[in-house]
Amino acid sequence: MPSNQTTEERTLPVSDQNHITSPSIKGNPSELRDLEAGLDNLQSDTRRRGGIEWKRVLLPVVALVVLVLAWQFYVSLGFKRRDLVPGPVDVFNQFLTLWGEGKLQEAVWTSLQRGVVGFLISVVIATPIGLLLAQVAPLRRAFGPLISGLQVLPSVAWVPAAIIWFGLTDATVYFVVFMGAIPSIINGLISGVDQIPPQFRSVGTVLGANRLQMALQIVLPAALPGYISGLKQGWAFSWRSLMAAEIIAVGGTIGFGLGSLLDQGRILADMTVVMSAILLILFVGILIELLVFGPIEKRLLQRRGLLAGSSR
Repeated sequence: MPSNQTTEERTLPVSDQNHITSPSIKGNPSELRDLEAGLDNLQSDTRRRGGIEWKRVLLPVVALVVLVLAWQFYVSLGFKRRDLVPGPVDVFNQFLTLWGEGKLQEAVWTSLQRGVVGFLISVVIATPIGLLLAQVAPLRRAFGPLISGLQVLPSVAWVPAAIIWFGLTDATVYFVVFMGAIPSIINGLISGVDQIPPQFRSVGTVLGANRLQMALQIVLPAALPGYISGLKQGWAFSWRSLMAAEIIAVGGTIGFGLGSLLDQGRILADMTVVMSAILLILFVGILIELLVFGPIEKRLLQRRGLLAGSSR
């Protein structure tokens, strides 16, 4: 009777022959249960990350309440006069007064509009410059130190020159915003490009990508984490620059922004107005971070699998 078994297989016990010819597919039942439990935990973690993270909401609220209570406690000790260090209730009442007069809405809208428009124009200008400097080594060696120097230069230093060049107009404010935001965005993009593995460019070259395709379809998407960080820093610099310009450049055709409100409080020696303006400037900056840059950065990291196990 013909047989397909080899001599070695005939000498083995039947159980060993079954082990060789019929490898196990299902595995150990206890291992399968552990695997199933791990998958269930992973799915539940994904649901939790997709939902509202109440700790991230409640902890800042608790911290804010603690700071307000500490502020009120210090005021109640009476070390300073109330006109010099107003309490939270005094500032809140000033908020209501400014809201009733319409100054609050006007200041917030004017500054927010200037900040967003100036920042978006800065992104449009800075992105191609950053890509060009990152891709062309001689240009980077020539202009890289200058870009870094402009980034560390305080934006308020541009205000006197902008007033002389453009007068008391919105152009002065926008110029100062540009000079604050553009260098930060350029350096952020260059830093992101530097972190791209060289294999990415090699793949693009093999696929026949030209310089423009390489920059827009390979380099820029791969550099997004660093680019987003540069955008965040660019917004922070543009917001600071805007406040500096609005505080110094007052009058003419320049509208009434938060910096103008802050300067008005200084002129009137009214600390409730000063504190109201400071808190509004802080609130707008935090709001933009939470509603715009925070979600964008989190989604980008999640899509790339870089947020797993993060404590953020």
